[in-house]
Amino acid sequence: MSSIILPGRRRGIRDKLSRLHWPLVILLTMLAGAGVITLYSVAEASWQPWALKHGLRYVAAFTIMATIAMVPIRYWMALSYPIYFASLVALLAVPFIGEVNMGARRWIEFGGMQFQPSEAMKIGLVLGLARYYHSLRAEQVSHILYLIPPALMIGVPVGLIFIQPDLGTAILLAATGAIIIFVAGLSWRIGFAAILGGIAAAYGAYRFEILKEYQISRILTFLNPDRDPLGEGYHLMQSKIALGSGGLDGKGYMEGTQSQLKFLPEMQTDFIFTIFGEEFGFVGAVGLLLIYMAVIITGLSVAMNTKSHFARLASTGVVATFTLYVLINTGMVMGLAPVVGVPLPLVSYGGTVMLTIMAGFGIVMSAHVHRDQDMYRSSEF
Repeated sequence: MSSIILPGRRRGIRDKLSRLHWPLVILLTMLAGAGVITLYSVAEASWQPWALKHGLRYVAAFTIMATIAMVPIRYWMALSYPIYFASLVALLAVPFIGEVNMGARRWIEFGGMQFQPSEAMKIGLVLGLARYYHSLRAEQVSHILYLIPPALMIGVPVGLIFIQPDLGTAILLAATGAIIIFVAGLSWRIGFAAILGGIAAAYGAYRFEILKEYQISRILTFLNPDRDPLGEGYHLMQSKIALGSGGLDGKGYMEGTQSQLKFLPEMQTDFIFTIFGEEFGFVGAVGLLLIYMAVIITGLSVAMNTKSHFARLASTGVVATFTLYVLINTGMVMGLAPVVGVPLPLVSYGGTVMLTIMAGFGIVMSAHVHRDQDMYRSSEF
């Protein structure tokens, strides 16, 4: 099925910069700023080794986001399949040339730098699915024949990521793909059947020991943290203690005992929300979550106000990925979800994740800057 592209009026760089969604820019910068001050505290009032790099990485990632936003959304639609398949090839290469780090083979070294192909796939899958559903008529979305390609587009990378092993990213990717399919117009009856199938598959993975031993242990610890308080349950219990001890208004900046005394692991990444909650209390934690909520609502507003079906689906996919990051990480440190190693977006330390998030919001910004451009879908194959 072909698309008729209506490019609209050409705009200069200055005009496009003025059309950036600046409230969204401010919100994203506030999150990165929260990350900088928390990382400064975790390092005991030192800019090294995390806080300064985090700030500089955000500046670089912001530049990339703005650059992506300047490119008309129709070009990102044209590049969707190449980006998806390039990400898939990189994932396929991981078992052969990937670097092992902390017992998992997830990284590829290129030019003296390491990157995770699974992060690139988060963008590639969103763009690929948006491009696919842009080409379908409404009545084709729920047809079983047209569900096979997106099922493969989701299932193959999810399987490759699962065996790395990286359960958290696999779950996030599968959930993002499912959300895009629902937004594209999938029948609720088919969606409900798919949910039941997913639950059955999860039980089968547990029952027939497809999951690795440590993954099963994490699930059991989530269900009962007291089963091994000095082992698997130690980190979760310390996280709850830290959050609870913060009280209403916190212990004060750089005064958190759990962080300063090193009771928590991976404080700069997975458990950074715990540190923030201990130091700034319930009020600070809720305030941070409200900023996240504002980003999510703003991103969905951009998706709803663009004329292009592709831009609408791509923007929704980016926001869905961002939302799942927040829900999984905060749920994890509060004991509402198993510990699966998902960072808090823009606050946790990590260059690859930050680049992925900001590149995704570059697509959202492009949809906003070029919101008056449409790409009508024809009925010809």
